[in-house]
Amino acid sequence: MVEWFAWFQVVVAGLAGLLAFIAAGARRTPNDYTLGALLLVGILLLIQIGISIVAPFLGNTPSGDALEYWMYVITAVLMVPAALVWAIVERSVVSNVVLGVVAVSVSVMVARMHQIWFVQIA
Repeated sequence: MVEWFAWFQVVVAGLAGLLAFIAAGARRTPNDYTLGALLLVGILLLIQIGISIVAPFLGNTPSGDALEYWMYVITAVLMVPAALVWAIVERSVVSNVVLGVVAVSVSVMVARMHQIWFVQIA
């Protein structure tokens, strides 16, 4: 895991959640902006998977439990397409709330993944 990339993901996911909540507050249905923002979060998670696979071979190993880290990654990656499909199938204001909740959840999960990788004592 690369530290600056993790914090970049936290900020992007938080902003995507904020955008979705603002759209829901404005009583708007999911659009290209809210769906695209969560899609960007998903793409960043896929990049994070690649980084997480390569990093240990370069000497950057997690200080915490690797299984716990990977469970967070897998869960976060599965949440994004589920929310996107939900929002595409059910075009309602509530779908924007779902997009916002998933984006904020991913933001928190990436922050926790950062803790597992860098902060915990092995």
